[in-house]
Amino acid sequence: MSGVQDQLEIKFRLNDGSDIGPKSFPAATSVATLKESILAQWPKEKENAPRTVKDMMLISEGKILANNRTLRECRSPMFSLPGGVTTMHVVVQPPSSERGTSIF
Repeated sequence: MSGVQDQLEIKFRLNDGSDIGPKSFPAATSVATLKESILAQWPKEKENAPRTVKDMMLISEGKILANNRTLRECRSPMFSLPGGVTTMHVVVQPPSSERGTSIF
């Protein structure tokens, strides 16, 4: 029974409103592993695709999730809804060459 509770259904909402998933992940999965999964499943036809996991942030319930945390550590009461799917927002940061460029 606890094995079912240790699996979380998650879908990832992209900036254009489309989704990747839902997909089931063990509660011991790290945020960095989630990002690797997103990178592997990123639709090829989409623009502004992240190049690496460092190019994206995952946001759940208004909180930016740290790469070294697990889903279990990030879990909130919303994760414990039976049969529920959690939506995490994916924010893609511009490449470092475009960040912080200034004419000053």
